Amino acid sequence: MPAELFVGTRKSGRRRLGLRRFSSAAEAIRFAVEDFPAVRTLGAWMQVGNERYDSDDIHRVYENDDYPLSRRTCVIRRKAASD
Repeated sequence: MPAELFVGTRKSGRRRLGLRRFSSAAEAIRFAVEDFPAVRTLGAWMQVGNERYDSDDIHRVYENDDYPLSRRTCVIRRKAASD
């Protein structure tokens, strides 16, 4: 199911990152966690159908064993180091 990822304004206020569309929620989640790690600090959220997920939800799904896509090892290591 297609997903939309909404990202707030950077703290400097110069650049609004806005909306990105993805063909699946898993792809949106991977982008948010792996390619855009500031997702938590910028108040990002994802819309999938009628469901809305905040940045904590996005990370929770990514870290779940049932997440369907492969993860980058550097992201997994960073999480393990913070535990």
